[in-house]
Amino acid sequence: MNMQPPPIRVLVCEDQALVRAGFVTIFSAQPDMDVVGQAADGRAGVRAAEELKPDVVVMDIRMPLLDGIEATRHLAGPDSPSPAKILIVTTFNVDEYVYDALRAGASGFILKDAPPPELINAVRTVARGESLLAPAVTRTLIGRFAERIRPTAATRSPEHEKLQLLTPREHEVLLLISRGLTNAEIATELVLSPETVKTYVSRILTKLDLRDRVQAVVLAYQAGLAGGGS
Repeated sequence: MNMQPPPIRVLVCEDQALVRAGFVTIFSAQPDMDVVGQAADGRAGVRAAEELKPDVVVMDIRMPLLDGIEATRHLAGPDSPSPAKILIVTTFNVDEYVYDALRAGASGFILKDAPPPELINAVRTVARGESLLAPAVTRTLIGRFAERIRPTAATRSPEHEKLQLLTPREHEVLLLISRGLTNAEIATELVLSPETVKTYVSRILTKLDLRDRVQAVVLAYQAGLAGGGS
């Protein structure tokens, strides 16, 4: 007998009432999703996440009382006993916060004006334990923050030294991860099977002692592998 998996329990944290209602409507209409709560500020979002234990928290960056970065750090940072899976929704005019939110422990990013199918897919991706970084957000991060993140030519960061643990093929896969490509897109780019790419990603995370592919993106920037570094 085929047992249906339980629905993905979603918490929506967004201070703009119309946007929040839109997210709730989109996710509630999915047969595999259940919106278990809403929050209009970061502090309420943290309380709701701790109480409701959702599978995915959809988190806006700019919110009153506690912004999305601090809320993410509290729920998914290194000091969190059971890190939450957090999908950050962002817009280009707040992209200066993206790097900080990455480091705070977010599992994925998507643009706030993304079409509903992309929002839905993003929640499902994060719920599966995978990480998602919208290519447009990645390009913005590379374009605006590469100099801040990359080491200078005169210095080599510890992250750069870590990359020496990787094989040439793993370097290739990490570079494509840092550009925001999914496993399926990496498989197409390198003419590999998705399962082989999944194995490479797992090896990279293990070798570099990383929690997920978003942390791999941060390390790639810091090491100079991404954004034109060498």
